[in-house]
Amino acid sequence: MQMLGLDLGERRVGVALSDPHGIVASPLVQLTVRGRRDLVAAVARLVAEHGVERVVVGLPLLADGTRGEQARRVDATVAVLREALTVPVVAWDERFSTQDADEAMRQAGLRPDRRKARRDKVAAALILQAYLEAGSPLR
Repeated sequence: MQMLGLDLGERRVGVALSDPHGIVASPLVQLTVRGRRDLVAAVARLVAEHGVERVVVGLPLLADGTRGEQARRVDATVAVLREALTVPVVAWDERFSTQDADEAMRQAGLRPDRRKARRDKVAAALILQAYLEAGSPLR
């Protein structure tokens, strides 16, 4: 089952794609979107283009596991995506994914300017990979 992972930001959205067997996630693209309508259209295109069967959206819970303002905004976007798409949309805990993405790129030797350009799609890949490794639960 091929899946799409999303790391939603206020200006940019990182996108990752799993392999067709749903085992390995890889960074795909970093989108610049203007509002939810633009995001839904872009995600719908990617779902159709890649034959995606599930979308996993990173949910930025607070360190203690509760929902803050940013998580509530993501919840609202997940609801819109669920309404608009024909595939399941799942919210998945993404605590520290951006920091983990920065660290992975730093260890890989990427310069800071190159890290910024890749941060969101690498974070999306980390979110999707964690979901895949958890056995792809439907939540």
